[in-house]
Amino acid sequence: VTNFFGVSSRSGTPDELKAMIDEAHRLGLFVLIDIVHSHASSNSNDGINLFDGSGGQYFHEGAKGYHWMWDSRLFNYGNWEVMRFLLSNCRWWLDEYKFDGFRFDGVTSMMYHHHGLQMAFTGNYDEYFGMQTDLDSVVYLMIANDMIHSLFPNAVTIGEDVSGMPTFCRPVQEGGVGFDYRLNMAIADKWIDIMETSTDEYWGMGDICHTLTNRRYGEACIGYAESHDQALVGDKTIAFWLMDAEMYYGMEDGTHNDVVSRGIALHKMIRCITSALGGEGYLNFMGNEFGHPEWIDFPRDDTYDTSTGEFIPGNGGSHDKCRRRWDLADSDELKYKYMNSYDRALMHLDKAFGFFNAPHTFISRKDEMDKLIVFERGDLVFVLNFHPTNSYSDYRVGCCNPGAYKVVLSSDEGVFGGWNNVSKWNDAEFHTQDGDYDSRPCSMQVYAPSRTAVVYAPADWCDYENESVVGLGVKDVGPYFNV
Repeated sequence: VTNFFGVSSRSGTPDELKAMIDEAHRLGLFVLIDIVHSHASSNSNDGINLFDGSGGQYFHEGAKGYHWMWDSRLFNYGNWEVMRFLLSNCRWWLDEYKFDGFRFDGVTSMMYHHHGLQMAFTGNYDEYFGMQTDLDSVVYLMIANDMIHSLFPNAVTIGEDVSGMPTFCRPVQEGGVGFDYRLNMAIADKWIDIMETSTDEYWGMGDICHTLTNRRYGEACIGYAESHDQALVGDKTIAFWLMDAEMYYGMEDGTHNDVVSRGIALHKMIRCITSALGGEGYLNFMGNEFGHPEWIDFPRDDTYDTSTGEFIPGNGGSHDKCRRRWDLADSDELKYKYMNSYDRALMHLDKAFGFFNAPHTFISRKDEMDKLIVFERGDLVFVLNFHPTNSYSDYRVGCCNPGAYKVVLSSDEGVFGGWNNVSKWNDAEFHTQDGDYDSRPCSMQVYAPSRTAVVYAPADWCDYENESVVGLGVKDVGPYFNV
């Protein structure tokens, strides 16, 4: 960042950005801005580095004030005027532009003198409350969160922290850092790791569940399957990992391609289980919901890595990949529409049942042989069969509440590119039986096709004829409808 109070030209003029935010508010949307207080550009021509001719007006002097990996300057959070500058920056965006909150970038780098570099956090409290913790930075974050929430009670703050700092998402009044949410960054890394190192028949069900649920009690997280990192040049999106070059040749609707069929099925399952188990909120990066086939590549010149001296080739300033192909999801001729429709139904399922942040979560089965995961989130029962070939009839799954259930969402619906083996249109009722099963007081028997995610809801809240959201079988707007 060079200008902390200036709007990027990518967002239009200041008035155009304000108009966009106003329109988002009219539609009932919150708008958060990515705020970078972890470091600043070392560019002294148009940034604040050497602003008064010295290196210490805003930053630490010497090596302490330089981030060797990012080639940027590091703030001196113990300086009274630096704190005033950064706090006024927080208030400026909320006051002037009416943003609804912030995603604080690079918080792990702020909180530790080692900046989290070459550091594997194990959860030992000595890693968080020792001499390597930058107390000035932590105090600044506490003051910033306290000021934001005091002046703007409805504002939301999300911190990008990979260390697992205790009390990161507890109120300042409790001695916490004060964030509302922590980004659960380990989930995206896990999906990339297992896709890169093994095929799905070797995926560990317990390993997946552990990563999705490994967060501190009482501290809310934002889960996501992939982020901007996976969509930028040099990495691959989940869709690309699953389908690779076949995305260029096998996405025409009406044709069959085994690689594409597998990829679409797993793409839907990954998003389903991540949204349901990964945290108290869910994040998507633009275009990834429908499996955008290409990366984003901003115009780049040739450069060198500041830490290693390695040559990094640019793209000649090309704008060719500096866009998203929204037309792909809208095309009736391509299979991207199936992933897009499923993602829309999944989001509306949360609006109806509020399962993203439902307090009740219980994983009753992580079967490594059957490759099946069964869990409850709120009133819903999720059954995911990751097995590449085996389907299971009359498969008994545990549940908490007795009564009748129906299919409310199935990734196997034809409108989602599935085979209709399990569909809301069957309008079948699944009645529970009393008796302990998988540590649950009730159980029911269901059909679990391979590579399919099926969500069951109480029958009273299901209506297979309601097509207000294609493929979703919710009665009316659901019991906990949230605009």
